[in-house]
Amino acid sequence: VWATVLAVGPAMVARGGGGSMILISSSAGLKGLTSPGAFGNEGYGASKHGVVGLMRQFAVEFSPHSIRVNSIHPGLIRTPMTENIPDDMLKIPLGRAAQPNEVSTFIVFLISDESSYSTGSEFIMDGGLTAGEAP
Repeated sequence: VWATVLAVGPAMVARGGGGSMILISSSAGLKGLTSPGAFGNEGYGASKHGVVGLMRQFAVEFSPHSIRVNSIHPGLIRTPMTENIPDDMLKIPLGRAAQPNEVSTFIVFLISDESSYSTGSEFIMDGGLTAGEAP
């Protein structure tokens, strides 16, 4: 993330500024992984939390150039890697994993002028899991 923003950001400034960068993190970057005894996931959680710090720093640094920087924090997304996890095992309040197009649609919104006053913000897309587990 850091290397990409350092490569893309100056190019955006050089072309006159404006635009939007979306950094992809995870809901684990906001609340950590909740599985008790899930040792070995510390690096994942720490790296995703680091995206939040980078996003905030870059949002401030690039704001004089009208470049907006935000982050998206998805939870479980239905992909080939997760297709064998049954929905009834999930404790997601909405009761299901996200579809990839739900995330991409939100990204399109964030890069559009419809979100022109959003910068330095974390957008959570985890079906409510950050708020709490479903009963």
